[in-house]
Amino acid sequence: MRYVVNVHIISWKKLSDFIEDYPTSESSLRSWHRIIKETDFFNFNELKMTFRTVDQVGNLTVFNINGNHFRLITAIHYNRQKVYVRDILTHSEYDKNKWKEK
Repeated sequence: MRYVVNVHIISWKKLSDFIEDYPTSESSLRSWHRIIKETDFFNFNELKMTFRTVDQVGNLTVFNINGNHFRLITAIHYNRQKVYVRDILTHSEYDKNKWKEK
């Protein structure tokens, strides 16, 4: 049996700070935020049906944002319906792989 759960996203502050520095990311990040908040995903396969370009990298979930200009790195706990925003990077910052060292 499935039931509607309000997904808790932690934290919008990281996203809003990024939007300040990269205003072109705003509409894509707001759209991502709305979809995540309003949709129940119970596993990665369900998430991938909505976000076709999402990738699982170890324990992290990486979203392409704004036509792959930015990468949103999250930790998703499907059982608790929590999404932790770990980092958001430009594509070139992401390619340096320093985010994997944190």
